[in-house]
Amino acid sequence: MAHTDNMTTAEFKTLDKDVQELIEAAIDARTRSYCPYSNFPVGAAIRTTCGRIFKGCNIESCTKTPTICAERTAIAKAVSEGYKEFAAVAVIGQQENAFTTPCGVCRQFLSEFADKDIPIYVAKPAAITVMVTSLFQLLPHRFKLTP
Repeated sequence: MAHTDNMTTAEFKTLDKDVQELIEAAIDARTRSYCPYSNFPVGAAIRTTCGRIFKGCNIESCTKTPTICAERTAIAKAVSEGYKEFAAVAVIGQQENAFTTPCGVCRQFLSEFADKDIPIYVAKPAAITVMVTSLFQLLPHRFKLTP
């Protein structure tokens, strides 16, 4: 892994097969994106602690507010199927010149289901180089209510 500008990157081909599979699921999900307003397709995949993968894509609405990000789509699919514990997330954005990390809303939404840190793999569309980070690195002071 390489460390530059406080960012850790790795070559896709050097990552574990499980991580490669998760990134490939996010790439596939991106192809289903509905983004006629931004033309910015995003795909995400989330792996449960038992190994099941749920995919999501961004889905836009002309009224903007009901638009949902790829990460939240994947989480909603998992939760609606009874899964609430996650082991890893992969995100693929539109741009080749920068990594598209989860937005603030998605970071907070992910943290709702995170009692421990979750690795996040962020790739560009070509998926040659992958940013390796984690939820707690992206959201170090998450909002959490205590029961």
